[in-house]
Amino acid sequence: MRRPVDPKVLELMLTALPNVAFDGWSNSTFVAACREADISERKARLFCPRGALDLAITFHKWGDDQFETAFKKKKISELKVREKIRKAVELRIKLASDKEAVRRGVVLFALPIYAFEGSRLIWDTADLIWESIGDNSEDYNWYSKRAILSAVYASTVLYWLGDNSEGSEETWHFLDRRIEDVMKFEKAKVQLKTNKFTREFNGLTEKFLKTIKRPSRNIDPNLPGYLDT
Repeated sequence: MRRPVDPKVLELMLTALPNVAFDGWSNSTFVAACREADISERKARLFCPRGALDLAITFHKWGDDQFETAFKKKKISELKVREKIRKAVELRIKLASDKEAVRRGVVLFALPIYAFEGSRLIWDTADLIWESIGDNSEDYNWYSKRAILSAVYASTVLYWLGDNSEGSEETWHFLDRRIEDVMKFEKAKVQLKTNKFTREFNGLTEKFLKTIKRPSRNIDPNLPGYLDT
């Protein structure tokens, strides 16, 4: 179950947001936000111990929260899965209206020390999108769907950051191409399953994959490596 964003951290993040374009998700931004919010840095670190890193993480999760609320209002029941995914990814990116804050976040999470945090945030977004469109897979497909969508989402965000076309139209064309690539991959998997030369190997592989289950929703969120899903 996704944990709600801490209101205190959210308030501090929103205060910091105007400065992110100039100083990034840095300690300078964090200190300035504390000053503007009229809160001591020492007190702020009680609920934001990693400083600007926690603000950057909250910015991403805030976007997820906005997406979850907005997507529930969409009428998608009659759409195909690929169309649902397309609409969901587009909406999630559009809600990240502060492009410079996203850009600075990409730079931050590209650092080796924070790469795991960045990957986890992307995974959580992919998981949220799949859940929002009604995915209820329990086996290895739970992992493969999220891994593939994580790659699609991340590459589309990077394209969007450099896209100056009106309404980011080029980004949505790029997204369509990425989804089409995924569909081709899925078709190739089906063909491999029916190929007599690979059928025996695939049978053994599927037996193994069927033993893989989605993570329990009852996992202790304080355990290392826990995904906030």
